[in-house]
Amino acid sequence: MRIFELRRKTVVPRGRDQVFAFFADAGNLEVLTPPWLRFEVVTPRAVEMRVGARIDYRLKVRGLSLRWTSEITAWSPPDLFVDEQVRGPYRLWHHEHRFEERPGGTGVIDHVRYAVPGGPGIERFIQRLVVGPDVARIFDYRQRRLGELFGA
Repeated sequence: MRIFELRRKTVVPRGRDQVFAFFADAGNLEVLTPPWLRFEVVTPRAVEMRVGARIDYRLKVRGLSLRWTSEITAWSPPDLFVDEQVRGPYRLWHHEHRFEERPGGTGVIDHVRYAVPGGPGIERFIQRLVVGPDVARIFDYRQRRLGELFGA
């Protein structure tokens, strides 16, 4: 299984506690996800975020309706948390969210490690033509939305 990675960094002009609190509300993931995915958190609110918490989502990717379940596997406010796919479209999805104090605000760092469906040979093709560009667009949108929401 080939592992792909994506990293994004954004600095927002708010305190780390405030930014972490925003991310600690699972419902805010809908606000940070592009509308073309029709992303919806289906787990009843309010989700108590902690190690072992599971969150169910519904979304559409390229016209396909998908269900996704993630589990919080690390939780260390206000520094970081990790969510990992339990069920969904990827062979592996490991998303580390880091929050660092920076001059003038908080650095929001996303580090995603993921593996696409398919076996040797085809996974690189799927990544290059479909999944890689889609994941990049999703996180580019997320960076823009963070700027809009926090006034960056």
